[in-house]
Amino acid sequence: MMQEFTANLDFTTDPRSPQRWLFSHISHHKLALLIMFIGAFGNAALAAAIPVYIGIAFDAVLATPTDMRAVSVAAWGIIISQAVRAVLQLGRNFSSALIGERLERDIRQELYLSLLGKSMTFHDLQPVGDTMARATNDVHEVNLMLNPGINLVVGSANFMMMPLLLAPRYDWALLLAPGFFVVTYILALIHYLGVLNPVTEGVRETFGRMNSRLAEAIDGIELVKGDAQEEQEIDLFAQNAGAYRDSAVAQGKLEARFLPLLLLGITQAAGFTHALILAGNGRIAVGDVIAYMGLLSLFGFPTFISLMAYSRVSLGIAGARRILELMQSETTLDENSAGRQQPLRGQVEFEQVTFGYVAGGDVLKNVSFSVKPGMTVAIVGQTGSGKSSLVKLINRT
Repeated sequence: MMQEFTANLDFTTDPRSPQRWLFSHISHHKLALLIMFIGAFGNAALAAAIPVYIGIAFDAVLATPTDMRAVSVAAWGIIISQAVRAVLQLGRNFSSALIGERLERDIRQELYLSLLGKSMTFHDLQPVGDTMARATNDVHEVNLMLNPGINLVVGSANFMMMPLLLAPRYDWALLLAPGFFVVTYILALIHYLGVLNPVTEGVRETFGRMNSRLAEAIDGIELVKGDAQEEQEIDLFAQNAGAYRDSAVAQGKLEARFLPLLLLGITQAAGFTHALILAGNGRIAVGDVIAYMGLLSLFGFPTFISLMAYSRVSLGIAGARRILELMQSETTLDENSAGRQQPLRGQVEFEQVTFGYVAGGDVLKNVSFSVKPGMTVAIVGQTGSGKSSLVKLINRT
């Protein structure tokens, strides 16, 4: 690839795939990543503390006599744990937002340096609107992929672990319902992501095509009007906008068939039935049933949030793939030494042409001339004499 100059980043990245490239960028923020993971685990663990304390308090109320000290300890436990949870969640969200903003900054810098190093031939052939779509919208999609995307994915993964870790404290048999949900959730998620990735790539591709053509039409609006191509450009924009709409609708239909919503209802119903059977057999107390159902309710967060979170991750990876394609594209044009020769045909002729933009203000008046094939004509005149208007009229005759 011919380059005007080569620019380097302060660190190396791995462009072999979008996933490797993104990881090589994210891995430079180790401290922020550590805070995000600690905050996500602490948030989930302390969220699980609420049903545990509620179960303890419920058993204390049902005891004879009522154990108010245990109720008080449970209440203070909830208050203190949620105060600590708020601090951890703040650190997690701040860290993920920081990584996302830095990721957007570094990727945009790498893209700009790559564009600066490419030949003028590349920039002549590459649509400006498509370049702008990748440098702005796609780069921002990578930011949103990390925050809220990956931030919520990490948080939901920790929420899914809590019922598995805490259910055995009541009875090992209670692992059945959360185990069923986790296994089926992972299988459904693998299938969901497999069909979602091509759809999100189509969304980014159609958006880039629409944005590219619109930017070119606005930038060259004088040429569009001069060639009387307004209707054609409107039809083309409607076609591109329709393709983007269809891609977005296809993504929405896919998200509407998200199976974990059904799996959550089955898990909660089966878990409640199982817990009641164990309570009836005297293996667990009533407070344990309440605490267990509270733990199962933690599955609601990964279920509902994954609809948005995994779409954000998929859109971010699709955006990263488009950015990498732009950075890695090369321009190699061979010289056509033979060329093509044929006689010039056609001529331009004006006969008593009068033209004005407004009534009573003629820019051209009674202009007549003829240009034969192969002739070179110079139009000379002062500013405002109608030189440009004369040339634009050629395509509108």
